[in-house]
Amino acid sequence: MDVRAQGVQAWIERLNQSELPALASVVKDLQRLAAHEHASVQQLADVLLRDASLTSKVLRVGNSSYYNPSQETIKTISRAIVMIGFENVRLISLSVTLIDSLLARAPREQLLELLARSFHAAVQARNISGYVLSRHEEEVFIAALLYNVGELAFWGCGGEQVEELAQLLTQPGIKADEAVQQVLGTSFRQLSLGLVRSWNLGELTSLAHSQAAGSDPAARAVALGVQISEAALGGWECERMTALTKAVADFTGVDENDALQQILASADETVRVAATFGASRLGKLIPSTDPEQIRLQQAQRQAALLQPDLLLMQQSLQDLGLMVNGSGDASLILDTLLQGLHRGVGLERVMVAVLADQQSRFKVRCAIGEGTADWLQGFVLPADQPEQPHVFSYALRHRQSLWMGVPASYNLADLVTQPLRQRLGSGMFFIAPLMAGTREIGVLYGDCRLSGRALKHEQFVAFQRFTQLTGRCLESLGKRPGG
Repeated sequence: MDVRAQGVQAWIERLNQSELPALASVVKDLQRLAAHEHASVQQLADVLLRDASLTSKVLRVGNSSYYNPSQETIKTISRAIVMIGFENVRLISLSVTLIDSLLARAPREQLLELLARSFHAAVQARNISGYVLSRHEEEVFIAALLYNVGELAFWGCGGEQVEELAQLLTQPGIKADEAVQQVLGTSFRQLSLGLVRSWNLGELTSLAHSQAAGSDPAARAVALGVQISEAALGGWECERMTALTKAVADFTGVDENDALQQILASADETVRVAATFGASRLGKLIPSTDPEQIRLQQAQRQAALLQPDLLLMQQSLQDLGLMVNGSGDASLILDTLLQGLHRGVGLERVMVAVLADQQSRFKVRCAIGEGTADWLQGFVLPADQPEQPHVFSYALRHRQSLWMGVPASYNLADLVTQPLRQRLGSGMFFIAPLMAGTREIGVLYGDCRLSGRALKHEQFVAFQRFTQLTGRCLESLGKRPGG
């Protein structure tokens, strides 16, 4: 078999034949039973009982409030089938097996994030459907959970092409859909639809992907759940979430405020539901409804999206090089510096702290990145503090660019004082003296502390280059009449 699958059918064959552990004998038997109209309760029970772990998890899900609102304890698979239905037990079994196998493979961050989003979509869809359907809420849950099954299968089992796509998605200007088409020879939507049909994941799951989804209440609930789970990544107050809240209100017949409260309650519920399916590790990836956590998650997500843009970096360096010859004022120089380091080099937060008040203290002149507005208002640091020296003064006085947080800097760790840690957080950072010739201007600071990502050597080299060029620009500016 060609390990480099291309096209829907090639991927389905690859996943069915060898790549996806979930498609072991138990799952294949579950598929077979789905196609057999005379399959009995006992036949399904026999299949599940061959796997004690799977049996335990199916019973746990079957006893949850989602599937067993009467809370009558279900102790056997046969009873579970009677209580919640043959097809529901089959789909729960397949879902649990699929999720277990994906999580057992040292999963990539893309897979964990997508699984978390899938659970979120499932809970939202199920709770929305409760307003408009008298039954089939459980089917809605599974249909939303498996809506992106093709993408889940790829990130879990795509082999070398996973890394290829991950690298391609980091390229500046690349569109996600085009990147997926290039690597897979198809779209994630087409792959999901193909797997839904190949694995007999139910009519509703298939309908949710079709053009007719909007006219079917259950499929509409699935679509809304999926859309809410995606929009939540942009924040509960984003424009798209506002529009979806109205759509939920119109669909369910409740007012918009009640619809929003239902959406937020469903997000909180998702953490518990994921744990029921044996995926508690996904809880931290579900968008929080706590205001402080919302702010933090948004910052982290924004930071995670920031990738170095080499073309922009080179352009910024070129612009600074031209300004060395006398063009541009201080604001333009510093803005070019900040944009180059932030968007070009990929540093999440950058600041220029200058000596002020007769060189007695450092004050932030300009900054860029999530949360740096607070620095402009309240970041003040004494320049000379013999009783408690700090890294800002050290870098400037010793004319030394520092990469703090790597072994070479461990002997200077005490220079990162408690006030600095409180203001800047923890993790690696760069700091360099900003000089205009021999004149001390201040320091340049950059980090990736929002996401917690490690800084790289090439970023440090670029940081130093930007520092040097900016210093030359400021020196040139100082020599001009009125400079």
